[in-house]
Amino acid sequence: MSAVRTPPTASTSARRDAEATKAAILRSARYLLARHAHADITLKAVAERAGVSPPLILKYFGNKDALFARVMSFEADAEALLDAPLHELGRHMVRHVLESQSERGADPLLRIAFAPLHGEQGDILRANFRAQVTERLAERLTGPDTGLRAELAVGTLLGLGVMYGIARGPHMRASTLDTLVERYAPVVQAQLTP
Repeated sequence: MSAVRTPPTASTSARRDAEATKAAILRSARYLLARHAHADITLKAVAERAGVSPPLILKYFGNKDALFARVMSFEADAEALLDAPLHELGRHMVRHVLESQSERGADPLLRIAFAPLHGEQGDILRANFRAQVTERLAERLTGPDTGLRAELAVGTLLGLGVMYGIARGPHMRASTLDTLVERYAPVVQAQLTP
């Protein structure tokens, strides 16, 4: 007996399109935030990069501050980054950073490196990063110095992200993701397990 498939309704398709559009806007804003000072980024620039109109950004996010409040949050990125059992977390985190850059063109953590460019918004970015990434990771760790070990593990991932995505190390870029994960994951995992 085969299952009966119901075609998507217009409202279902519209919701999917709206979600895809919101995601494109957020990706565009993250991209620009990693390359320009917050004050220099216009809604027009975000819209052009996302392939939408500025009024559509206002419809979905309200204003520039509300949009960048979402962009400066690491909540969703941390959820995906930390989504593995502790004994496999180093491997998962390394693979996630590399796949995010190679397949989606975005690093889940790297925008923290540009916090000094963003004035007061940089302070928000740093506070969010600490609370949503490093402190959350530290809460999962056992043994001594969990905060220090979490920061070292995340720092190691940031170095990987910089070398792979920004410096575009030719030897790294010529290697397979599996090779990089095999070589780099033990370095990260060493900080995660006491």
